[in-house]
Amino acid sequence: MNENAPDLLDNVARYYADKLAQHGATARGVDWNSTESQFLRFEKLSSIINTPNTPFSIIDLGCGYAATVDYLSRTFSDFDYCGVDISGEMIAIARARYQDYPKCRFVEGSIPDARADYCIASGIFNVRLDHSDSEWLDHLIQTLDVMDRFSRRGFAFNCLTSWSDADRMRETLYYPDPAKIFSLCVQHYGRHVALLHDYELYEFTILVRKAG
Repeated sequence: MNENAPDLLDNVARYYADKLAQHGATARGVDWNSTESQFLRFEKLSSIINTPNTPFSIIDLGCGYAATVDYLSRTFSDFDYCGVDISGEMIAIARARYQDYPKCRFVEGSIPDARADYCIASGIFNVRLDHSDSEWLDHLIQTLDVMDRFSRRGFAFNCLTSWSDADRMRETLYYPDPAKIFSLCVQHYGRHVALLHDYELYEFTILVRKAG
């Protein structure tokens, strides 16, 4: 999600708009196999929150229909949520779903409009369509720079793993090397980085904590 690749973002927005039209505001509508796997991803991403018993603010980059709010509401008692998505259709549904939640707001686009304690992104690096790996890596790095810039305490994201079974991998998806993405984050954002690769999905989660 960056402001320098409009064609790339337009392609991704159309892809997810089609999924939403087919499946509605469900896990499949944001290209996940099940609600269970969707919530497992939220659990791993929310590990970045190191003050769970005190109020915090969070940006959900690529929020979709904002299912993250459902998970956070079950797990944390007090938080301010900002969902950001390039799909106008997704944002419209998210706003309708959470119109009675005064601490939830939504931004259509690829860049948040204010900083928060944390920034998370689930699944936004998976679907590269016909874009090259190098082009997609540039997109990933630019997006991580946005997450770093707009988070005060840290950010977290997930990617499909290059260690996936070959017969399950699809050409239109992006499978980076977890070690290389980990190294990239240490080099660019500091040494307080964790790599989670020990859960039952063909992916990994990176947590980047900010010192202090």
